[in-house]
Amino acid sequence: MKVEVINIEGENTGKKVELNNSIFGIEPNDHAIYLDTKQYLANKRQGTSKTKERSEITGSTRKIKRQKGTGTARAGNIKSPIFRGGGRAFGPAPRDYGFKLNKKVKQLARKSALSYKAKEKKIIVLEDFDMEAPRTKEFAGIHSLINQGNKNSLYVLPEQNKNIYLSSRNFTGAKVVTVSELNTYDIVRASNLVLAESTIDVLNRTFGIS
Repeated sequence: MKVEVINIEGENTGKKVELNNSIFGIEPNDHAIYLDTKQYLANKRQGTSKTKERSEITGSTRKIKRQKGTGTARAGNIKSPIFRGGGRAFGPAPRDYGFKLNKKVKQLARKSALSYKAKEKKIIVLEDFDMEAPRTKEFAGIHSLINQGNKNSLYVLPEQNKNIYLSSRNFTGAKVVTVSELNTYDIVRASNLVLAESTIDVLNRTFGIS
């Protein structure tokens, strides 16, 4: 599959790059995408919710009334969950929501997400560019020219570029990542996938394709 390369003015450069069918042309696996997205979101959860149980409440353990003859339910002590200020029964406790996922499943999920974007013609290949200094306004102008109104775009660079990253950080319509940071959730969520021209070779190497 060949895609035209455009420059930062949104103009066709006359060049074309080949998107490898082993990455961008497979039969998408929806379940792999679901699992990888689920793991990504689960790993982002803090899992710090905590309530005190009756053993952790400060208070007397004295029996507050006699066992029988009161006409009401028996009560052991004031820390019981049925009393105001008592401990909570079966409340949340700190936990890790993350779970393991096979590397091959994660790789299949990313390939599937990329293939969906290729099928939908939502992949833009951008000629390699740089910025002299971090300027959000300049980045917003580039984004507007190459995305034609699509607000939510994912820019994939071959390696870290501090000026481009800092320029995009305060811009809500785009996210900049490197190939090593690319994940299924971001790919699926983006309206457009903007790949820097040299990113294609790095992607091929990452997925073990020469």
